[in-house]
Amino acid sequence: MERRNFIKNAVGSIALAGLGSAVTVAAHARNAVSQNVSNKAKFTLKYAPTLEMFKENAGKDPVDNLKFIADQGFRAAYDLGLISRPPEEQEKIAGEALRLGLELGQFSLKTWNIPFVSDKPETKNLIKEKMLAGLEIQKRTGVNKALVVLGYVDPKLQIEYQTANVIENLRICCDIVGEHGLALVMEPLNTLVNHPGIFLSRTTQAKMICVAVNHPSCKMVDDLYHQQVTEGNLISNMEACWDYIGAIHIGDNPGRNEPTTGEINFKNIFRYLYDKKYNEVISCEHGQSKPGKEGELAIIKAYREVDIV
Repeated sequence: MERRNFIKNAVGSIALAGLGSAVTVAAHARNAVSQNVSNKAKFTLKYAPTLEMFKENAGKDPVDNLKFIADQGFRAAYDLGLISRPPEEQEKIAGEALRLGLELGQFSLKTWNIPFVSDKPETKNLIKEKMLAGLEIQKRTGVNKALVVLGYVDPKLQIEYQTANVIENLRICCDIVGEHGLALVMEPLNTLVNHPGIFLSRTTQAKMICVAVNHPSCKMVDDLYHQQVTEGNLISNMEACWDYIGAIHIGDNPGRNEPTTGEINFKNIFRYLYDKKYNEVISCEHGQSKPGKEGELAIIKAYREVDIV
């Protein structure tokens, strides 16, 4: 039987069986992979689950989750909260990912509460501290991309001034991290459903800032869930921003769950990325549409359905 069809059928059978304990489900899932195709039924693109996406099947330990992720044929993983873990745990995660052949995606610099729209000295000091902390993570883990959220709009300051301050603050950031090869990926978020008042919300806005900063370390995230809510026209906007996209996040809309549960045609989007020879991590930034162990296995099944074969 073809490897891809086998793994799809194996995972589907486990989900239908409704197996009782997390240990039993994980054991069956792993045996189905290891006994027949080992870890070779790889996904075509680098879809990256979080280290908590399969905790019902793999448990809470991040290393066990990495093993489970690799066993299912994923080629990448990511942990936005990596910066909050103890240094020894960061190193352990990075070492295990390397051993398993998993590429780690970007971590978050946790800048939500820093007003990048401000030109105050205290803001610049906070930004510098975050950049230096990010460089420490890079040294320990080898992850070369860090996610930045630019904070909220200042209603007392004209938007043009806010934009100018953002550009200047990002130039400061890039001066700190650029020589070390750490790329900053700023994320536009939707204001209609999840993040009212956030400064950066559109791909057009993010591209304009990247052009103005004019530094190779300044890139943008294209989160397809957020941009489907904000602007739609996903493939055309990706094409228009292509040279500045440093990371891609995925989640279907409405609901922000796994592909095939909403209105986004991920099959076409992944075909576009494949044709563009996109070989970077694609972060699975979503929840699950069904509860429990079976819901986690349904996520794997969904990615098998939309993957490029």
